[in-house]
Amino acid sequence: MNRFLSRLTRRTLLAAALAAAAPLASAQAFPSKPIRVLVGYSAGGGVDAVARMLAQRLPGVLGQQVVVENRAGASGMIAAELVAQAPADGYTLLLGESGMLITSLLQPRPNVDPVKSFTPVAGAFVLPLMIVANNDLPASNPKELVALLKSSPGKYSYATSGVGTVHHLGFEMMKAQTGAFIVHVPYRGASQIVPDVMSGQVPIGVVSAAAGLAQSRAGKLKAIGLMSTGKLAGAENVPAIADALPGFNAAPRLMLLAPAGTPAPVVEKLNEAVRTVLATPELAQAAAQQGAVPAYQAPAQVGPALAQESAEWARIIKAQKISVQ
Repeated sequence: MNRFLSRLTRRTLLAAALAAAAPLASAQAFPSKPIRVLVGYSAGGGVDAVARMLAQRLPGVLGQQVVVENRAGASGMIAAELVAQAPADGYTLLLGESGMLITSLLQPRPNVDPVKSFTPVAGAFVLPLMIVANNDLPASNPKELVALLKSSPGKYSYATSGVGTVHHLGFEMMKAQTGAFIVHVPYRGASQIVPDVMSGQVPIGVVSAAAGLAQSRAGKLKAIGLMSTGKLAGAENVPAIADALPGFNAAPRLMLLAPAGTPAPVVEKLNEAVRTVLATPELAQAAAQQGAVPAYQAPAQVGPALAQESAEWARIIKAQKISVQ
């Protein structure tokens, strides 16, 4: 009887040891098949372009193909839900961005919590935004714009790519800090904002830095200021809104996320691959052409940064009484 129990105990312990070792062995073999990166926006947009830029270079480090899949809809939340529900094995990832934090705050019952539903893999990029203005607007830099808006409440309007976007809340953040009153004109997308600013249909717009720079260089509109801190290649002469409002910083941040519970060794391999790619000068040059700035963060940094950013957007939403209704 004792011998039987002894054999049974040994078998049980062996089975437990094998079960515990299986995930580790799988993680050590990772990746052994192609990796999918879901993007919550249509092909051809800024987030998609940056995702493909990263995906083209990761196979050289990981040794496996990395495929971008566009699952547009619900301001990026459809892609987020798909990844959150995917197996936590590192083969389905999300290129998340700041907009999903805002969307989850504006939805009454979001299916995904961007802070809790994912395991952070790496911070990847910042996509700087720019405030542009019609050439006839009597302001040419952040300090003049703030002074103009404060002295002329309700006289001017500004356009963004929609309610609840980083573009929208970034400008609302500026309004909250200055006490200025200016009307928001939401567009369905960004493609018509620049032409309407140039024509004077709307005097002020918030667009990607890449879109604003092209027309400001041609003298067709004014590049008033960057909404983020730090330098952007090709925009060295464009001041930051922080020149007028110290500490001001509002720009979409992109980060690679995996389903919650993804094994640490898998996350480490993915993170190291992203860090390696982002450190190359060739990647920095390619990013600059898309108006993006490499902004690597380790997994331990991404989680707190997401929580902090989410809290800041929640504060702005409450202070400015923003609703999607």
